[in-house]
Amino acid sequence: MEMRDTDRALVQAATAVAKLRCRSQHHTVASAARTADGRVFSGVNVEHGTAGACAELVVIATAATQGVTALETIVTVADRGREVVAPCDRCRQVLRDYFPALRVIVGPLDDPRVVPLGELPTAGSGSVG
Repeated sequence: MEMRDTDRALVQAATAVAKLRCRSQHHTVASAARTADGRVFSGVNVEHGTAGACAELVVIATAATQGVTALETIVTVADRGREVVAPCDRCRQVLRDYFPALRVIVGPLDDPRVVPLGELPTAGSGSVG
């Protein structure tokens, strides 16, 4: 799939949140998602010794509080905005259950690409969400 200007803007939005808000061990990953009508929702992960919530799940919950039932595209960044990462396996399953037609931005930050959620390979242990 071709990267659109709105996709690049989404990467910039997630990167800005990561640079601004991911400054401790509690928040290390940021995610941003866009609806078909152009609304953007962002969030950060919440790490805790007993459990945690991935940034993608925080974005889904944030969008849901505004009545959103469909997301079009999502991107997740780590390392204070220096790296685009794919959703972890748990988040992929949640995203598939809620948004099966979701587009996901992955790849290197300087050359990201868009892929359908269903085409992402299994994340394994190297993914951060």
